[in-house]
Amino acid sequence: MHTDSTHVMPWRIEDIDLTRIDRQKAASNEHLLLLLCACSFIESGTDLYTSNLSKYFHDDPEISAWLNNEWEPEEMQHGRALKRYINHVWPEFDWDTAFRNFFDEYSLTCSYEEFEKKRALEMVARCVVETGTATLYRAINDCSDEPVLKEITDNIRTDEVRHYKHFFHFFKKWNKIEGNGRIAVLGALVRRVIELKSEDSEIALRHVFAIRYPERAQDAEYNRELSARVNALVRRNLSADQAIKMLLKPLDLPARIQPGVHYPLSKMTQLFFR
Repeated sequence: MHTDSTHVMPWRIEDIDLTRIDRQKAASNEHLLLLLCACSFIESGTDLYTSNLSKYFHDDPEISAWLNNEWEPEEMQHGRALKRYINHVWPEFDWDTAFRNFFDEYSLTCSYEEFEKKRALEMVARCVVETGTATLYRAINDCSDEPVLKEITDNIRTDEVRHYKHFFHFFKKWNKIEGNGRIAVLGALVRRVIELKSEDSEIALRHVFAIRYPERAQDAEYNRELSARVNALVRRNLSADQAIKMLLKPLDLPARIQPGVHYPLSKMTQLFFR
């Protein structure tokens, strides 16, 4: 996908000194590294999703330009940064093979036909994804004491929050045209949360495990238990308040109603990491 080379990245992986990584401290948290591998796969597959999303919004030059010139380069940098971190800590891990196997399966879930039928609702779905990733990277940052990883994940989290704001802007733009009500918006929110859990993270973790523990690749029970332990690591450090605020915004609820939906939305955020 063509990108505008004049876009100035908010940060650059080349400016982060990876030699500062405390390898002993980083390698001591196996479950966190497994999660970082999975995250690096999903981020590195952004170009496919950008292509499909650009096709969907082909007649909206504002959205297409932002997706191709800003969003995709920044998301792809997330993948490169995490890959380089993993390569530094686990030089023996065959990232390229694992990613190739992941992408063969993951690409089948990113079809154009599976987008929301209304453009505003597809922007809601993207808001959910950015909410989930911002929340995830904040949790990773909180549960790690390795300084370089904290720097990288803080940069990524900041990017994801900014991306959310763009998608929310595009949602409002298109919802003025389409006039989707709160029930329709809520439906898109819930659908995307369910899809996230059933696809992206499960697929990514499975392919990480297959390369890291090839002798257990066919052991479904082992993989389920390991996934649960990896997700529990994040869940213990999960702060739902910011995620709830982000999920609430597209619903545009009156202030008096918001406290009543706080609890169910807090449970919804936990679906990302169950």
